[in-house]
Amino acid sequence: MNIIKLPLKKILLIVSLLSLSLLTPLTANAKGAACVAKFVNPVTDVCWNCMFPMTIGSVPVAPSAYPDTQNPTMPISYCPKPPPIFVQIGLNIGYWEPYALVDVTRVPYCMVSMGMELGSANPVTMGGRSTSKDGASDGGFYQAHWYKYPVIYWLQIMQSAACMAVDVFDVAYLTEIDPLWNDDELSFILNPEAILFGSVIAQLACVPEAILTTSNVALPIDALFWCLGSQGGAYPLTGNTDYRDTPTTAATSIMERLNYKLHRQGIVWETRGADGAICYQWPEPILPKSRYRYQMSGPIPDALWCHPYGTTVTIWEAGHDNPVTGDNFGFVNWRKRNCVFL
Repeated sequence: MNIIKLPLKKILLIVSLLSLSLLTPLTANAKGAACVAKFVNPVTDVCWNCMFPMTIGSVPVAPSAYPDTQNPTMPISYCPKPPPIFVQIGLNIGYWEPYALVDVTRVPYCMVSMGMELGSANPVTMGGRSTSKDGASDGGFYQAHWYKYPVIYWLQIMQSAACMAVDVFDVAYLTEIDPLWNDDELSFILNPEAILFGSVIAQLACVPEAILTTSNVALPIDALFWCLGSQGGAYPLTGNTDYRDTPTTAATSIMERLNYKLHRQGIVWETRGADGAICYQWPEPILPKSRYRYQMSGPIPDALWCHPYGTTVTIWEAGHDNPVTGDNFGFVNWRKRNCVFL
């Protein structure tokens, strides 16, 4: 069965997206920090070998050097359906999809991955009182944006509606209008368990994961849900960070926190690589870190490889922390998808 293909009729779509990425100008914020933005080119800015490994059941049909999560043991599933179908039979497949784009920026409404700045928007963060660390030399405050990015569906790389995100491209979340994003105390509503993991002892428990993720070949430890590997602690789920050894470190941490926050709010649901459970999507209030990878997409793309959550930025940030671009970063979020191919 030919699962992956690229029809010739999709060439026009690719050329259109490429043209937009080349013609989009960089913008600047005249009031201070610069907004450096570039539309993501799906051909050159996306690490397409990060889709793999691909599996049928637990057997890899397209192997990869990247680590993989659990997959169903059986190659076939029988999924219950409403009448008159009742049961639908399909192949259990697993692959990694470029699920979302994420901006991390110090400039409000700087749409890094769209190549534009919403200049007409109110630059003042709406709601809540700011507890940002902008005044501290070792900390900072960042805004973030989450975009739905169904590029596999656009290009018709995989021909099964059950195994593709069929949403349209959409700006799904702007932290500028979220009163919980800039207030650590107010965000306690979302993550009351943070009080248990703020101690030195709890943070020392993160050391094994930080050591594990110094390479690019190990998955993070989901049981240590309050840790983000080499990016430090997961809490608070806000844009404030004290861990800012480099801007890329801080931006990567904020990107992973935003994903955790959207899981906690029930906005992002997950698939599971287990027999029976693969037929459905599930809410996951605790971020399943092992099911995510990331890569930088802008303003200086790094499409050669991707990295499991928590992986140290030291191995890839060289050449991508350009002072001219300011603290404006774009990421492609890769998510493991287990589904029944119909």
